Amino acid sequence: MSHRWLFADQLGPHFLDSPEQRGLLIESRAVFRRRRFHRQKAHLVLSALRHRAAELGDRADFIQTDTYAPAVRALAGEVSVCAPTSYAARSLVARLPVEVLPARGFATGEEEFARWAAGRGAKRLLLEDFYRDSRRRHDLLMDGDEPVGGRWNFDADNREPPPRDASTLDISEPWWPTEDDIDAEVRRDLDAWEASGDISFVGRDRPRWAAATRDEALLVLENFVRTRLASFGPYEDAMLSGDPWMAHSVLSAPLNLGLLDPLEVVHRAERAYLEGKAPVASVEGFIRQIIGWRDYVWNIYWHVGPDYRRRNALAASRPLPDWFSDLDADAVQAKCLSDVLAGVRDRGWVHHISRLMVLGNYALQRGWDPAELTDWFHRSFVDGYDWVMLPNVVGMSQHADGGLMATKPYAAGGAYINRMSDYCRGCRYSPKKRIGEDACPYTAGYWWFLHRNSDRLAGNHRMAQPLKGLERLADVDVLVAQESDRGSSAP
Repeated sequence: MSHRWLFADQLGPHFLDSPEQRGLLIESRAVFRRRRFHRQKAHLVLSALRHRAAELGDRADFIQTDTYAPAVRALAGEVSVCAPTSYAARSLVARLPVEVLPARGFATGEEEFARWAAGRGAKRLLLEDFYRDSRRRHDLLMDGDEPVGGRWNFDADNREPPPRDASTLDISEPWWPTEDDIDAEVRRDLDAWEASGDISFVGRDRPRWAAATRDEALLVLENFVRTRLASFGPYEDAMLSGDPWMAHSVLSAPLNLGLLDPLEVVHRAERAYLEGKAPVASVEGFIRQIIGWRDYVWNIYWHVGPDYRRRNALAASRPLPDWFSDLDADAVQAKCLSDVLAGVRDRGWVHHISRLMVLGNYALQRGWDPAELTDWFHRSFVDGYDWVMLPNVVGMSQHADGGLMATKPYAAGGAYINRMSDYCRGCRYSPKKRIGEDACPYTAGYWWFLHRNSDRLAGNHRMAQPLKGLERLADVDVLVAQESDRGSSAP
């Protein structure tokens, strides 16, 4: 019987054609030698791979080696693989005696997306249009040909600031796994690799919090639907310094490991709505993230092509400073950036608004190199993969694709962070000030960003009003000098 090669992000049962099919799992140490990953990301990937090998038992060949190719060639062409999730991995399998099948683990395949895109003609490939098409194809939250509730989009209901004077949302935390002997073995190996000087990591080690097996992932999903989904919608864009999880599902890591199929996830959420256990706005917002945004990002990655990572429409070229690359949150005085960077350091995860409007927003304002930032996100997050981070960073966060994914840059001053979080309370900087020692680095940075890019953004009608505001600033020269002097130092 031929083997199905299972990459470390293809670990669910839907990557095998039958329960009896033999699996080939290869743990490559060289992957961690080439790049400096977050310690918890390395732990999660190795734990998930080894747990899957243990589950399959004698129905799998589990090979721990330096590189993939010799292990695959040893099986003399009796290997098939679902198309991997990166250009580098697909280039590898193309050089090996392997049958390559279509990719799995997404609600919309690459060929299906290509047909949809071709039918758009000269229209932009808008997420909203793709999402509605996906809802129709999969009959999700539909009442015949119309969306349930009469609306496709409940974003207007899902942008609430956090509850006033609350330190956390009044809901239970996600379900957390308990480490086992496989995790202990992984930790010993990672400790030994670091001690040898052969491999180094960023971030701190801690007990594994993300699901590494399908059983764990199903428990996380069920817990989210029962205890957190109803609160997800209103607060999905809010931030609280005392509540890193808010009402988020923490399903991105197990989904991106292939432990769950996205359609089973959204059908479970839809059932909660149909049973009257979660409001339509929350369920729609969650489903949008899974079969809308996640699938859209996946398909943009393949549809645009490998040159996407080299796009740099705003000519941003500053290198990432060491304090950011090394996750030195203690060097940062700005409360929001310090807390979010500490979340990356301590968990290898923060939720999507913290990524976009704190980390990405600051990098955009400072003009950091988008390719370097993409690599940082890929290495530093437990759910980070090339296909995930390339469109999210180059397109959504840094506007380096010139507007393919977003109609305007996601730049915002301290007023946004003040409205959507509790970070500005007790911060040494004032979100209302752009000049002086207590000037908010986001408020000042916003205007500095506009000043540097005014010519590049002049043709964008959505930026007309901010650019007119820039023209009215009497202290713009002082502001530019102030932010230029800040350089790459931690705010």
